[in-house]
Amino acid sequence: MHLTSFDWSIVAISIVVAFVPAALMAKRGGSNTSEFFTSGRSAPWWLIGVSMVATTFSTDTPNLVTNLVREKGVANNWVWWSFLLTGMMTVMFYARMWRRSGVLTDLEFYEIRYSGKAATFVRGFRAIYLGLFFNIVIMATVNLAAAKIANILLGWPMWQTLLICAVLNVAFAAVSGLWGVLVTDFIQFGIAMTGSFAAAYYALQRPEVGGLHGLFTRLDPNVISLLPNFNDWTMTLTVLILPLTVQWWSVWYPGAEPGGGSYIAQRMLASKSEKDALVGTLFFNVAHYALRSWPWIIVALCSILVFPNLSDIGTAFPYVDKGMIGHDMAYPAMLTFLPEGFLGLMIAGMLAAYVSTIATHLNWGTSYLVHDFYRRFVKAGADEKHYVLVGRLMTALLMILAALLTFVLETASRGFTLLLSIGAGTGLLYLLRWYWWRVNAWAEVTAMAASFCTAVTFEIVRRMGTPIPDHISLLATVGVTSVVWITATFLGPKTDDATLVNFFKLVRPAGPGWKHVQALAGVGPSPDSLPQAMLGWMLGIAFVYSALFGSGSYLYGNIGQGVVFTVVFVFSGYGVVKVLQGFWKVTPDHDK
Repeated sequence: MHLTSFDWSIVAISIVVAFVPAALMAKRGGSNTSEFFTSGRSAPWWLIGVSMVATTFSTDTPNLVTNLVREKGVANNWVWWSFLLTGMMTVMFYARMWRRSGVLTDLEFYEIRYSGKAATFVRGFRAIYLGLFFNIVIMATVNLAAAKIANILLGWPMWQTLLICAVLNVAFAAVSGLWGVLVTDFIQFGIAMTGSFAAAYYALQRPEVGGLHGLFTRLDPNVISLLPNFNDWTMTLTVLILPLTVQWWSVWYPGAEPGGGSYIAQRMLASKSEKDALVGTLFFNVAHYALRSWPWIIVALCSILVFPNLSDIGTAFPYVDKGMIGHDMAYPAMLTFLPEGFLGLMIAGMLAAYVSTIATHLNWGTSYLVHDFYRRFVKAGADEKHYVLVGRLMTALLMILAALLTFVLETASRGFTLLLSIGAGTGLLYLLRWYWWRVNAWAEVTAMAASFCTAVTFEIVRRMGTPIPDHISLLATVGVTSVVWITATFLGPKTDDATLVNFFKLVRPAGPGWKHVQALAGVGPSPDSLPQAMLGWMLGIAFVYSALFGSGSYLYGNIGQGVVFTVVFVFSGYGVVKVLQGFWKVTPDHDK
């Protein structure tokens, strides 16, 4: 590919527009760790909501969607669409409680919810495991996607891409803190989405495609169907049934954690009120599923007609590293058809998506390593400037480690899958620990151990030559882990009463699971209503899915179906508004 000076000028302008506001926030972001990691708890809903969306929109996301569509059709997206159930539960049940907790990171939660050495161990262990090991693997996968895009669009080798991207990210994230991340996310999301819609428009103009009508008439109906082929039981089970019945509540993954966590919790903790935490997370779920899906899916479907086989990509781009060619590379291959100016805009958009995700992971991972490990276990009592300095140094170290891991990621791809499976079965624990006082720190410890050992056992068996489908290992890991942590809950030592009383007074969880503690605390019941939250959850799911599938119906030319989804969208949206108004009448924003 040859970028014109006009394309490069667009890329340069987008970098300046995105980075200058962040640089202006550097002094405030670096004043103390509260500003550096949670923006002083003063971010409005629209800023945290857009930041959540921007963070989960990275260079690897459209590549992943393209890979899913090319392998098993549009219905294969249910493996991530199903996580709306998790996200909407975070909105209606957990967002307000996270904000009330007042912690700086979600790992600090462990020592206000549990007592004893087990609580301390869980916080310290997860700080290292998630902040360092898990985090650099995720960043390395994002780096790899960026390297593939740069390789096919610019002809750059991997080292050149990683060097340039590392300098940009470290210079930005280490200086500005979360304030800079939030402001830059807001700008970069607009750039990235504009590029995504431009890519979809020009993909449809290809003669092999012939517009929307040509796209949907030339492709196999099973490819474009929103539901899997029910005659294929295995696909229906793995793509639709298991994600909607088991996966959404049982699997832990950053951005889709049962009950909220990681950088989603970080944004909620950074909000200026309970209302901002809830509405911002609601906006994130609407934009994440209903707004972003179709531009990526359209490009993926067009790529099937333009590059029906992987060999077609290799033929069209002979200079590309053959070892990097896969279905995910079809997305950047389609970007090469963008005209002058729009190609620069798309590269600017992909760079924006990349930086917003990496900067968030750097800030999030550093918050764990500095606040939950270094300050807690290595050097307590130092001044705030010391911890900010350590945070900036740790940011640079994380980026270097992630860049180095990227070079060996091809051989570590199964290791990444293993890391995801390690969290299987812990999700129910993360949901119930807010609503049942009996859940203790040893339940957390045994859940991590059981999930890890079970996942590793299946991996060893696979390496010994016995093929085990991923859905079988998932179900087994969920079953074993659930039995182990529930047993530990009943047999392990209880959290001491003083800790439970303090937690209840602080967070005010609803439901019968805290009646015992409420009596000890001598206070009234929670201001929250579980039936009201459940109604909001169901209406919220209907609201987002009707927006997602209504948009798809109109694109497909199914006007009647689109009208039905539109009606559901309007009525469920009205219901969501009424539920939220009920929330605010009962729990005014006393935490501003």
